[in-house]
Amino acid sequence: MDDDTDVRVWLVERTYSDDEQNLIILVYATPDGSRYFRKERALTSFTGAARETTAALDVSPNQLGAVDDPETRERYATEAERMADEYDPAESV
Repeated sequence: MDDDTDVRVWLVERTYSDDEQNLIILVYATPDGSRYFRKERALTSFTGAARETTAALDVSPNQLGAVDDPETRERYATEAERMADEYDPAESV
């Protein structure tokens, strides 16, 4: 991880899309819950080791969105902390 540019985000939410069939939405958030990274994947792409969902990702700051809702921010922070306590960043979840 390049400390000058990349930000570690932790998996905080995994949901199925209501709009698209067979689409899974993964939301990763910063430990304080203030910023998030959203990743969409087709359900069929979850096979094989190369498509594992890891506990954390390192992403560029310009890929992060702001979490405006205080309740969501708190929920993301709580879940990010739990994930960081229970999993190594590269561990499959």
